Amino acid sequence: MSSENNLDVEESILIQSDAENERSGSINIEQNEMVSELSASEEDSSPWISWFVNMRGNEFYCVVEEDFIQEEFNLTGLSSMVPYFDYAVDMILDLEIPLETLSEDQQEIIETAAEVLYGLIHARYIITSKGMQKMFEKYKNNDFGRCPRVNCRGQAVVPLGLSDNPRIYPVNMFCPCCKDIYYPKSSKHAGIDGAYFGSTFAHLFLLNYIDLIQPINIPSEPYVPRIFGFKISKESDYCKSRRKIKSDSDSNAENAED
Repeated sequence: MSSENNLDVEESILIQSDAENERSGSINIEQNEMVSELSASEEDSSPWISWFVNMRGNEFYCVVEEDFIQEEFNLTGLSSMVPYFDYAVDMILDLEIPLETLSEDQQEIIETAAEVLYGLIHARYIITSKGMQKMFEKYKNNDFGRCPRVNCRGQAVVPLGLSDNPRIYPVNMFCPCCKDIYYPKSSKHAGIDGAYFGSTFAHLFLLNYIDLIQPINIPSEPYVPRIFGFKISKESDYCKSRRKIKSDSDSNAENAED
């Protein structure tokens, strides 16, 4: 009888333990669901601008103040470049949009239009004193990356647009040391439109912070190609072709300046 009682007790303990584990598991599931719901609600309640700027791949953008966006003068000329302009502005400013009157396709167009509009507004904002200060903070943190050229020794770069019109060129990175442009280091930034930074910002930025941003001195001697330690003859076809390429490049640069 004693052994049977012991078995009954053990079975009772096991059943009770299983029940507790089930309750614990259900509590954990409920807690996880609550955390997920809270995270989702926080994401939904966060301002559109903060959500957009903090998206992966949007590290080059700074936060544009709502006051700047609400000033009609700052948006002059943009209504003809962005579809559903008024709705796009409302979305950026977290104003109510009558979504029930719009189709899913229209809603998607408005979401894309809001991102394009923010980029175009961003290009105008970053040439203001407040916008430039925000971009300087990002520059100090090396958010834009460094020049890949060896002789520039890790000089920080700034974003540059080759055109002020959207959908023409992607963003490039300008190095104040070698004064050349490069593709962004990360592929996640390769799709950013150059017009969202414009052709003016990089150079105006460097002019305003000339005392703070000192380009690293480029070595007085440029890189000299060698074979087994010996310089290649200047009369070789190799050196002649290099001189021709440089001459053509300088000529194109002069024509572009004219």
